[in-house]
Amino acid sequence: MATRKRFWTPVLIAAAAATCIGTVGGLLTNTGIWYQALVKPSWQPPDWLFGPAWTLIFALAAISAIYAWRSAQDPSQRRWVVALFALNGLLNLLWSTLFFVVKRPDWAVLEVVLLWLSVLLPILVFWRRSKTASFYLVPYLLWVAFAAFLNLTVVQLNAPFG
Repeated sequence: MATRKRFWTPVLIAAAAATCIGTVGGLLTNTGIWYQALVKPSWQPPDWLFGPAWTLIFALAAISAIYAWRSAQDPSQRRWVVALFALNGLLNLLWSTLFFVVKRPDWAVLEVVLLWLSVLLPILVFWRRSKTASFYLVPYLLWVAFAAFLNLTVVQLNAPFG
């Protein structure tokens, strides 16, 4: 029974955390009048694509967390796994808040650098013990890089803000 619990605990926690961050991020994302009025580049994906893309990204991040947790050799390393994913989740929500709630894409473009770094850091940290955990985060890193370029382009097309 203890082995079964050790197997499922990280799965359930990672799934719950990814679902929570994704849900709160979705609730913060208001694509109403203000957002629709922004000039966006012609190459921006359609709005309907962002939900499925983020769902896939968070699912892959949850899988990465499971591999990283299971490869951790002691409670200290597990705390690092949790801390790195918690930091990323907070920065992800902060970006959504800055862009959609505060309506400051210019501030969000500065913050997205931190978000990108919060994806890169666990890739580097996990690499030694679990290359699989690192690989599962690569699509997230690429997506945030794309989102950062899109955010910067929106700022350039619509500035100034505030």
